[in-house]
This record gives sequence, structure tokens and C-alpha cells, in this order.
Amino acid sequence: MIYNLGNRVVNNDLVSLDNSGYVLIDTGYAEGFGAFRKRLQKTGIPPEEIKYVFLTHAHDDHAGFLNEVLSMTNAKVILHPKAIDGLLKGQNSFEGGCSSRLAWLFCQILALFGKGGHYFPALDASYRDRLVAIDTDEFRALALPFEVVETPGHTADHISLLKDDILFCGDAAMNDFPSLRRTIIWIENLAQYKRSWEKMMALNATWIYPSHGRPFPAKDLKKFYPSLDKIRLYPLK
Repeated sequence: MIYNLGNRVVNNDLVSLDNSGYVLIDTGYAEGFGAFRKRLQKTGIPPEEIKYVFLTHAHDDHAGFLNEVLSMTNAKVILHPKAIDGLLKGQNSFEGGCSSRLAWLFCQILALFGKGGHYFPALDASYRDRLVAIDTDEFRALALPFEVVETPGHTADHISLLKDDILFCGDAAMNDFPSLRRTIIWIENLAQYKRSWEKMMALNATWIYPSHGRPFPAKDLKKFYPSLDKIRLYPLK
């Protein structure tokens, strides 16, 4: 069972873990917590059933209300070790650039609405021990019923979640304006991003659930992969 507790801007998928609770994939912008909580209440799922938060990467639209979710649950946070510094800082990295002129213009519009700094609430120190990095013995001992796939490129700390034939890819791909051909609008490292697409194409996934936009067939990655060679990055700074 999959519940999308997000909004028009960003998806927050709540995924059943085979009768052992749920994993929440990311949290949205900080101001979205109230709407998230109302959507969770409508599902009838108690907050304590959220056993894990899977953080695809430490960006403002993915870790915005992480503190609030941790305050209402006993969830552990599954994340890449490189995401920890970003959570403690509370700001996106500006390494890399926009993947098209349209994406660059969109980022300028975000700045006009006060999102240009890409700040988000830093992780509360009291939750530091709830972080479980994917390179640790603690993570391996959990024996979780899904596969973690490292998919850097959008960010160095980016990871995706493979459950059965569905890949929850975070920002490794996108299916919404101003995305072009399933490509995310911000890329830190284009070579890594291309390799992550190759890795995703080699998986046994049938569907891709991105953080932005509707799910799409996994075969779309192969269809649009050649377009990655045409990408030029447009820095913001």
C-alpha cells in the first residue's frame, strides 16, 4: 500500500513494510507539516506506525519538517552518511547548476518567493542518535524489506528505495514542470547523474515514483537517456 501525503509541489510517499509498519519517503518544505499531518490522520494510520523515514537527500523540500515527524514518531532516519552534514547545517549545497535554461528561470522565480537561500530547519541535536547511515552495521542489522540504491548526481548524498518492482527515486528523476524528459532541474555532478540513470535502468523496476510529479514507467529512463548528453548546467552563483 502506498499513500501520497505530499502536495502539488513534492510527494511524500508512505509505503507499507509488509505488516511491520511504514516507511515515509522524505518530508516536504517546513511549512507543509500541518497539511501532512492532516493527510496522515485521514489515512487512519497512527503516527507510531511510521517506523522509518527514508531521506533521499538533505534538501529543503525533502527534510523541511523532519524534526516534526521525529517528534510525533519513534522513527529512525535512513540516509546516506554524506547527508548528515547537510541536515546539521540546514541549507542546500549550491554546487552544480540548473539542467536547462527553463530550470534556471524557474529557480529565479523560487528566489522571488523567498526560496533562493534554500534554508531549512537544521536537525535538532536530540534526534542525532535516530540517524542510521547506510554504511553502518546498525543499518545492516535492520535487514529492511527493501533495497537501498545509491543514486548520486543530483546531490552527492542521494539514495533511492527499491520495493518490489517500484523505485522511489527521489530527485534522481522528475515528472513535472519545469522538468524536461524526466530530468531533474538541479544537478551537482552530471557524470554521476548519468551513471545513476544507468544503474536505475539496470534494476528490475517497472515503475518509477519521483519526488516531483506523477509515477512513470521505468522504460522512460531508457527512452530519454540519450538526452542527458545534451545537458548543459547553468549555475546560480
